[in-house]
Amino acid sequence: MQAIRDAPHPLPILFTTRPVVKMKVLMGPDPSQVYRPDGGKDKEDFRNYTSGPLLDRVFHTYKLMHTYQTVDFVRKKHVEFGGFSYKKMTVMEAVDLLDGLVDESDPDVDFPNSFHAFQTAEGIRKAHPDKDWFHLVGLLHDLGKILVIAGEPQWSVVGDTFPVGCRPQKSIVFWDSTFEDNPDLKDPRYWSSRVVARPVTISPYAEYMYQMMKFNKFSLPPEAFYMIRFHSFYPWHTGGDYRHLCNTTDLSMLPWVQEFNKFDLYTKSGDLPDVSELRPYYQGLVDKYCPGILCW
Repeated sequence: MQAIRDAPHPLPILFTTRPVVKMKVLMGPDPSQVYRPDGGKDKEDFRNYTSGPLLDRVFHTYKLMHTYQTVDFVRKKHVEFGGFSYKKMTVMEAVDLLDGLVDESDPDVDFPNSFHAFQTAEGIRKAHPDKDWFHLVGLLHDLGKILVIAGEPQWSVVGDTFPVGCRPQKSIVFWDSTFEDNPDLKDPRYWSSRVVARPVTISPYAEYMYQMMKFNKFSLPPEAFYMIRFHSFYPWHTGGDYRHLCNTTDLSMLPWVQEFNKFDLYTKSGDLPDVSELRPYYQGLVDKYCPGILCW
């Protein structure tokens, strides 16, 4: 295993809950079944963290992540990027930046993240043709990964969200083999599964994008903000952990996050979309909900 190198601090997230209007929850059968890639690829074939050609790369990324992402690291990055002074550009310019990013934490894909954005959006569009804002969420959800383009190492940006400042739970990827060198685990204030001395903070890119959308006043419904903020928090929405940190609004929004997750996960395929054909439709949604040059 390659030795862990010294690296800059990771991107932070403040895990706080905010009251929003409770809305109708999506119900019924899993609509993603009708367009899963590769002729109906089994669920078990996704998120395989025990074998596969990309496993070494994925494990190394999580090892770095779970070693260096601490409460102090997270807070420093919150200050560093929370002013949104990195760059000014449109949403579509940010999407184009992801042409040069392959997510090193993802065991399912080895192609640029921009294609995954359109795959997710198109999956949602097929299943929910009447919710154009939901289609746009699919395009937007990973744009926080532009922080890698800004110079952050991948371990500080990509991957599943997990809380810091409290004991890691078993639902976290590689929880039993990647946290042993994290200094927070030697601090008695953070030994509990609950918050003891400080607010719980989590990382990385999804919180950045959520805060960026608020800063730029995207005119999307509350469900969209929840989906963006917590879509990578697998230990919560899929693992069932950290529910004790939730308020009633968080729990009411959980089905929306889970609905989004179907498309984020099960639309991944090596059959890449023709972005040039799709771009005019999504440009129209950008013009409707988040137009112009934005602060990133």
